[in-house]
Formats: sequence, structure tokens, C-alpha cells
Amino acid sequence: MLLFRIVLAVLLTNAEEPVCQLWEKSESPQFYKEGDIMLGGILSFHFIFQAANPSYKTVPETSKCVGFGDFQIAAAMMFTIEEINNRSDILPGVILGYKIFDACGSTSMAVRAAMALMTEQDQVKTPNKSCTRSSSVPAIIGHSGSSQTIGITATLGPFNIPVISHFATCACLSDKKEYPTFFRTIPSDYYQSRALVKLVKYFGWTWVGAIRSDGNYGNYGMATFLQLAEQEGICIEYSEAVKRSNLREKFLKVVDVIKQSTAKVIVAFTTYSDFEFLVTELTFQNVTGLQWVGSESWASTRNLATPTNFRVLGGTIGFGIPNIVVPGLKEYILNIHPSTEPGWNELWESTFSCSLSAQKQTTSVKPCTGMENLKQVNNDFTTLTEQAIHYNMYKAVYAFSYALHNMLSCSDGQGPFTNRTCADKKKIQPWQVLQYLKTTNFKTKIGEYIYFDKYGDPPAKYEILNWQLNKEGIVKFALIGLYDASLPEGQQFIMNNNSIIWTGNQTKVPRSVCTDSCLPGTRKAAQKGRPACCFDCIVCSEGEITNTTDATECLICPLEYKSNYQRDQCILKEIEFLSHGEIMGISLVVISLLGAGGTIIVASVFFSYKDTPIVRANNSELSFLLLFSLTLCFLCSLTFIGEPSQWSCILRHTAFGITFVLCISCVLGKTIVVLMAFRATLPGSNVMKWFGPTQQRLSVCSFTLIQVSICTLWLTISPPFPIKNMKHSTEKIILECHVGSVVAFYAVLGYIGFLSAMCFILAFLARKLPDNFNEAKFITFSMLIFCAVWITFIPAYISSPGKYTVAVEIFAILASSFGLLCCIFIPKCYIILMKPEINTKKYLMGKMPSKSL
Repeated sequence: MLLFRIVLAVLLTNAEEPVCQLWEKSESPQFYKEGDIMLGGILSFHFIFQAANPSYKTVPETSKCVGFGDFQIAAAMMFTIEEINNRSDILPGVILGYKIFDACGSTSMAVRAAMALMTEQDQVKTPNKSCTRSSSVPAIIGHSGSSQTIGITATLGPFNIPVISHFATCACLSDKKEYPTFFRTIPSDYYQSRALVKLVKYFGWTWVGAIRSDGNYGNYGMATFLQLAEQEGICIEYSEAVKRSNLREKFLKVVDVIKQSTAKVIVAFTTYSDFEFLVTELTFQNVTGLQWVGSESWASTRNLATPTNFRVLGGTIGFGIPNIVVPGLKEYILNIHPSTEPGWNELWESTFSCSLSAQKQTTSVKPCTGMENLKQVNNDFTTLTEQAIHYNMYKAVYAFSYALHNMLSCSDGQGPFTNRTCADKKKIQPWQVLQYLKTTNFKTKIGEYIYFDKYGDPPAKYEILNWQLNKEGIVKFALIGLYDASLPEGQQFIMNNNSIIWTGNQTKVPRSVCTDSCLPGTRKAAQKGRPACCFDCIVCSEGEITNTTDATECLICPLEYKSNYQRDQCILKEIEFLSHGEIMGISLVVISLLGAGGTIIVASVFFSYKDTPIVRANNSELSFLLLFSLTLCFLCSLTFIGEPSQWSCILRHTAFGITFVLCISCVLGKTIVVLMAFRATLPGSNVMKWFGPTQQRLSVCSFTLIQVSICTLWLTISPPFPIKNMKHSTEKIILECHVGSVVAFYAVLGYIGFLSAMCFILAFLARKLPDNFNEAKFITFSMLIFCAVWITFIPAYISSPGKYTVAVEIFAILASSFGLLCCIFIPKCYIILMKPEINTKKYLMGKMPSKSL
């Protein structure tokens, strides 16, 4: 119990006064300058991190960093701070200092540096100091890499310490829920990914390969690119990831994928260091003829643009950050000397191959004299090739300075905090600087307005560069366009296509499609198991068209239109009907008029010889009525010729039905008269009194009146009407008359057939009655022709297409009419005109057979 009380007392004491104590030696900054307000910096002065191999028995050795990196960027940061300190219009009376740490290209080292910036450097001397104190810096600038920046921001975010990056482009850092304290002066890769998609689409490439860095920069950037590319109809044949730490086998596999692919364009969203290894392998295997499209991380890197790499990367199109020169920076760098800052010692010794330390001096390494001058050196550090990065660092330092200036210039009652209060100027808190950074808006000495949107990103602006080889054999980055995301959609690209040199030193845009575009008149049909950009082009069916390239569906033409031969336009269908102007129509009109004229001539002959025995013996009244009805039959065929209308459709069917019934009624009357006349010659027969002239007229009128009644009922219930027949043919519209009521139509035809059959039967029964001129013989033959014509008309009518259907109907009318005219009246006219000697009553009443016919 006593022991429990002692432990509880110790815990309560420690809970009331928490202390911080480092477990190992704290990190030391690469560059340090004392100031009233300290600005933190995390850069990679070395790119290769050699971690110690722990034995778990002793304290691990200090990790080593090799390979020179961001010394120029550090110089740009220090130059900007010196420039601000020398200005009187911003932060007057305040001296800015800095602590710049080396992350050595490692995320873990970057996080260690961030933790070091959060704490005081004297923690080893005062191990029991409280943990509740604030950060030693109000803001941190860095890192150049997205992965390292993510680690820094994730670590510092819970403490509301703002981080401003000059070169971390990962779109993931725009997520304010995950990284609420992050800002940057370089555009987000989200905009670069969108710009890459639009650039690929601008040149008409729909079949591309994709290479990315296997890290946050490449994975996030390529993920956005792939998503947007799919929306724009761009297909990705393959997507491979590379990393500088991969074994050579991995790079060989990626090269094999590239060599076996059919895509002629490759989009590479990689860092310079990762892509360099891949280019080395591509150059070794001489993989040329591909059009590369690059992100700004490598497409604007001078170190990669060598004549050797140009064999593979020649004609590359890529993005670059606007290359703006920071005035005075080069002079500052050329005047750097290690005597003013020991952080430059390593670079100095490497540049001049000397040693500043007596311990390192050997027979092969001479001591530095101190008289060395960077102005006499021409290397990567003094030439300032990557000025875009320097300008972004310049803007980042100024963004912090203006936020700090606005905070220190705050007047009571106008502040952004509770009750419109201002920050405590004697004790600056990082979260207060964070609030002012969100509303920072200033203009640089160069004339550019700097501000951050709600995601902490600046406006996205890129240069579009083209790798070209000049006359001296040096690779140059030709400026061929600009991309400004702040401009309206469709106006964001400003291109100069005439100056582009493509892969293989070509001036024509290379093609990279899985399948060539489907021309108008065809549609795309997806190939099973392949991307949407791989398809077959199928010709549209008859009556369908496409008038655009790469159409996915054919459009159906309106009913009155048809597709042309190319299937790319709907044209009006031909209108078909039996016209008066065509040869067939003219022929039928002529034949109809000849038939009517011939009938009139026969009637004239009969009228002229109406008192002769042969005319009188054959019931002249019915003969003239029959000739009149035959004339109407010939003329009614004219109503079938011409464009159908409401009245012509009604007239052609009713006129045909009534005139033919009138005609057949007259023939039937004549047949009955012949039968009754011979029956009357029998002894005691008085049959003719029941079928005299009056009864004959009544029978003709009665038979005809029945047909008139049927036609009247037809017109009342459902009369014929014109229609456009589009079902019979897809190439033309057939104008025809629809019968309306099918029952009424067949009733009209059936009634004509009934009278014709009755007439034929009666005439056939009377064909052998004794007489020198028995008219029943000719009526039998005429009705035989009549019935034969109309029986054969049925299959011909059904099988005839379009206007030929009407022609067949007219032919049946004319043929049957000519049959009646020729069989009944022509023999009589022959006797009247050519054999007048037998046109006597004695001959006609003779009992011997006639030998004259």
C-alpha cells in the first residue's frame, strides 16, 4: 500500500510538470543565421542517404549523405532573406534569420529535421525543460520533393505550423483535411495532369503508354492523368512504375513493355532522378522513334538534356515552370565564400578540389588558400540553369514575410482573431502566421501577383517546351506554347505549332491511335476484351447514316428520307407514281384514247347503219348503251394515271366499278335477249312479253343501281384515300391509293365477277342456237377473254412493284374493254362495211349455216 502511494505521487508530480528530453543527439542545421524571427528550411543538400546498419548491440553510427543537391535553392532562400532585411517597406526593424536543415533526400531525415525545428537546440543542456513551449520557428519552407514534404506536413500539421513548399507538386497536398497547414508556390500536379491530358488530346493522340515514378509525385499525378484521360476518350496501352532504387531487371522489364507496345506516344510523369535510370537503359538498347510527353520534373531538366539522351528523347514535348530570373541572385551566388558561412565548406572543397580542414589535407588534396573565386568557375552551381525553382523559393520566402508583415502591422480592433484582436507581436505563434498566409496577396518586384487559393495553391501556369538540337549540337528547350489554367476553358493553350520538331526530326505530328478514326458513314464497334480506343468501323445499314467521325451509333433517317451511297447524308426518297410524262404513262393514255376513239367510231358506224337488219337484229338500244359504257371504261383508266389525290382515288375505284357493271349489265341483257328470242320461236311460247325493251332497260338499271349502292356505302363508311407507301421499298416512296374499306372494295369486284360469270354461263348455253348470226357465240368468247384477263390480273397485281401495280390494273381494264369491243362489235362492223350483201333480213333469218364468217 505504501509502495502504491509512492508511485501514485510520482505520476501525479510528473503529470503536473511534463518535461521533454531527447533520447539522442539533436540535428544541426546546414545553414544558420541568427535573427529576430527565425524561418525554418528543409532541403536536400545531398540526394543519396546511406543509412547505418544497426547491430542492436551498440548505438547506431550516424547516417551518411552523399551526392550534391539543393545548394543553389538554399542560396536563393538566403538571398531573399537578405533582400527583405535590406528593405524598409516590409518588416521594418525586424531581422529575419534562418535555420536550414539537410533532409538528404530521405523522408525520415526530413521528419527528423522538422522535429528539430519544432524544438530548441539547447535541449541537451536543459533536459528537464517543459514540453509546452511553442515552436522555435513560425513557419518552414521546403521540401523540393513531394514525399518528403508530405512527411514534414503530416508531422507539423497537428501543431498548426505552416509549411510552404517551392517545388512539391503532388496533388494530394491540396487536401486541406489531411494537410491544413500546407502552401506552395508551384502549381499542383492536378493542374499539370489536366494540362497533360489536354495536350495529348490537342494533338489527336488516343493511344498512349504511361510511365510514372513509384512515389507520391508519380502515383498521384498519373492517377489523375488516367482518370481524366478516360473521360476524354484517351486509352492507355500500359502503365508502368519506375524508381531509381529498383534493380536493373525492373528497368529491363519496363523497356521490353515499351518495345512491344504499339503506342507511339509515351506520357512520363516521373522525377528526374527516377527517369534518368530508365533513359540510360533505353539509350543502351537504342529504343528510338517514340514521342515522349513529360512532366515538368524532368522535361525541363538541363542535366537530362544531353546529346546522348537526345537520340531517345529528341522531340520531347513537356511542361516547365516559367523560367523567371531573380534579379541579383547570380551575383549573390558568385560572391559566396565559406568564411561567411561554414555550410558551404563541402561544396567549396568539391568545387576547387582542396581542403578547408587540416585533418583532410593529404599529398593529393591541397589546402584551400581562401583566394578561390566562384566567378572563375563554370559548373552547375554557378550557371543557374534551374531558375524557375529559384523564383519559386523567392516567392515562398516573400509569402511568409508579407504574412508576417501584415500580422505585425495589425491594429487593435482590425485583427482576424476573436473580438477582432491582433496577434501578440512579442510572442509570435505559428497558427497566427497560418491565418495570415491564407489571405496573403502581394506583387513581386518582377510584377507577378502572388496569392493562394482555398487549397493553398497558386494559379497554374506552365511553359510548353520542345527538345530541339541546335547547330552546335546542344539540346535546347524551345518555347512552343503556354498553358494558363486561369483562362476560360478552350483558351488555356497558346500554341506555336510551326516551330515544333517531333521525334526523328520530323515536322509532321506523329500519329498514335489504336484504330484509325471511323469516317462518316460508319460507326464504331468495340473489340471484345480491348480498350475503347480499339474498335472496328462498321458501315451503317440502309436507311441509317453518320455525319461525324468516330460516331458510336448510326442515325436513322426520317421516313421520307433514305441514306446516300456513302451513308453520310439523308436524302429525299424518290417519289414514284404512274405519271403522265413518262413513256409508260403516255403509252397507256394513248391506248386508252384509241380505245375510246375506236368505240366512238363503232358507235358512229352503228348509228349510220342503224336501220340495217344486223343492227336492228342485235338490240340496237343495248348496243348503243354498251358502246357508251365501253367508252367510259376506256376513259376511266385515265383516272389511274397521275399523282394520287383524294378525289382521284375516289373517282378511279368508283368509276371503274360502276362503268364495268354497266358494261356487263348490257352484255348480260343482250345475252338474255338472245336466249328469250329463240325461246319465243317455240310453238305456244309468249316469253318475249316478259323481257321486252322496258324490262331490258330496267334490268340494266337494276344491276347498275346495285353497284352504285355498294359504292355509295363504300364512300360513306371508309372511302379510298392517297397514301405514301414506304414499306414496299426503302429507296423510294410509292404514292398510291388505299382502298379504304377492304370489304367494300372486294364487294365491288365480287359483284363484277358475279355478273361476268352469269353472263358467260348464259352465253355459253346460247352459243349453239341456230342462226346465221348468233351473237351469243361472240359474247361467250368476249366474256371468256374478260374472265381470263381478270383472273390473271390477280397474281400480276400482287407481284408488281410500285407504279407497275397501277399499270397492270390499267392493262386489265383496257384488255377486257378491247376484248368486249372486238368480240362483240368488230364482226358486225365487218359485215356492215365489208359484206353489205349479207346484211339482209333474208340472210339473217335463213336456216342454213352461214359461210360468210
